[in-house]
Amino acid sequence: MNAREYCFDGSRKLNLKEMPTCAEPAAKKKEYTARMEANMAECALLQEKLYAAGTEGLIIAIQARDAAGKDSLVKKVFGRLNPAALEVHSFKTPSKEELSHDYLWRLVKRLPARGKIGVFNRSHYEDVLVTRVHQMEKGYAMPARVTQDKNFYQKRFTQIKNWEQYLYENGYRMVKILLNVSKDEQRRRFIDRMELPEKHWKLSINDMKERSLWKEYDAAYEDAVNHTATAEAPWYVLPADDKWYTRWLMSEILLDTLRDMAPEYPPLDPAEAAKVPQAMAELEKELE
Repeated sequence: MNAREYCFDGSRKLNLKEMPTCAEPAAKKKEYTARMEANMAECALLQEKLYAAGTEGLIIAIQARDAAGKDSLVKKVFGRLNPAALEVHSFKTPSKEELSHDYLWRLVKRLPARGKIGVFNRSHYEDVLVTRVHQMEKGYAMPARVTQDKNFYQKRFTQIKNWEQYLYENGYRMVKILLNVSKDEQRRRFIDRMELPEKHWKLSINDMKERSLWKEYDAAYEDAVNHTATAEAPWYVLPADDKWYTRWLMSEILLDTLRDMAPEYPPLDPAEAAKVPQAMAELEKELE
């Protein structure tokens, strides 16, 4: 199986129960880790061309349940790229200032310049996932015509889809990742966080309470993917129980996307090119 098998681009519907959460039985950790390293070496070369050209930007938006491995995915995969041309932002619970603006405002502020790769650890999809499951829209400081609209989330799906198309039409690619962790694996990782001192900083009892809403989140994830997946801004629903396998898949997706973008080094400006012979002659004189 390759990364395309996990892709949702609007041509089919997502049913999370049908999607795997672990690696293929035949996959070997050592082999796939080596493949990931090779992929990232090529990605680094393409990233340099992307940065040099400065004409197109790439956004990777990562969504997942708690303990699915978002942080480690960013570290182990994107940590192999040039940090000068990479921007990583983690979206936490909205601040008071952020809540006083539209929900896309804080995302727009963090868009990378064209030529860079931006990684969003959580994203605008929080506003159709956790907010929907907990019906947070009812407490928003907005007019009743908005908060009491029975199509509140259907309209948000349309807004998000239109915004992502707008970005595409303005020189950006967006790839959306959903890390699909199983309930059993999440339980094991929560236990690790309680038992291992070096993981205590990740511990949140409130995260564990969300497990009781597993079915509600399933429905919210499926709706979000099925309403916003397009060829220009596809979703990839990746198995997340085996982190080494998830990282390989992420490297495959990143490499496929960069290859499709096909960045090239920009040609030398004609005015600068005309100065090269004299500059070369001057440098050669230094050797005489």
